[in-house]
This record gives sequence, structure tokens and C-alpha cells, in this order.
Amino acid sequence: MYRNEPRCGTCRENEEIIEGARRFLGMYGLRPLGGTLQSDDEEEREWRVTARDARAVLNQIKLETPPDPALVRKALRPRAAAVVAETAPAPRRTAAPKAASSASTPAASAPTTTVDMATLEARVTGLLDQLASVDEQITVAEAGQGLAARARLTDLGNQKASILRMLAALEKTRRGIDG
Repeated sequence: MYRNEPRCGTCRENEEIIEGARRFLGMYGLRPLGGTLQSDDEEEREWRVTARDARAVLNQIKLETPPDPALVRKALRPRAAAVVAETAPAPRRTAAPKAASSASTPAASAPTTTVDMATLEARVTGLLDQLASVDEQITVAEAGQGLAARARLTDLGNQKASILRMLAALEKTRRGIDG
């Protein structure tokens, strides 16, 4: 996992190279990475060249058409997808034609009302642990200053909001079972 997304080893290595170059340039207050290799010294140029090469490798690896984000989320969280898929029909997409929408969501045939409560409780417990971890990271990140700290706080805020939305959906599922 890198930035909460699955990555292969090659992608991880190249993203770490780019991140290292960003840290180096930021530490010395140099221009951020971009389209130019212009630099003041040999070490800065070396970081810029390796970051450019790593970016080129990543761009070659990228898929021409990225996968559907909903399918990626479902693949990453099989337990949550199983709980949600059993209790609610798959969401419809308004921009996609009906034929394409029904082809990409085979679980939308008939919702059932049976849910494994142990799975539901385990998922909620995991999400609460994630929420506590994100809250701790927010507390640490609030001490930081600068653009990187603000970006990290924004990212953590988005993660927290996502976790809270998932908890709300699971609570709604639980209420549907109890009510």
C-alpha cells in the first residue's frame, strides 16, 4: 500500500525515489520538481534526473484506461463489499447507459436481508481502529507547518471522512437488520 492504494514493488520503488527527491528539494528550499532539470549543484541535478527517470517508468506502467474506482474499492475490501452487497443493491450510475451499468454490477439482481453480524462487527472494529490511527496522525500533523503539512492534514481529513461514511453505511445496514 502506498498512499492508501495498492502498488507493485516497481511502482513503490519509483514513488519512493520521487518522494525522496521532493524531501531533498523541500529541505533546502529549492524549486519543486517539474519539467526542468536546471539546478545549482550536482547533487540537486542528480535528484532531479533520478526523479524524472522514475516518473517516466511510472508513466509507462500506468494503464491506458484506469479501472473503475468502485471495482477497485470492492477488490480492496472484500469483507465490506460482501456485507454491503448482501444488504443493498449496487448504486446506479447516471452518466453510464443502463446496459453498461448492469454489466458492471452483477450483484444488483436481488438484495437479501441476511448479514453475517460477526463480519459486520469485525469491519466496524477495524474501521474504528483506523479512525483512531488517523486521529493520532492528525494530531501529529497539526504540529507541522508549511504546504506539505497542510496537504497531509487535508489527506488525513479526507481519510477520516471516508472512514466515517463507511461507518455510517454499516450502521445503516445494522439498523436495517434490527428494524
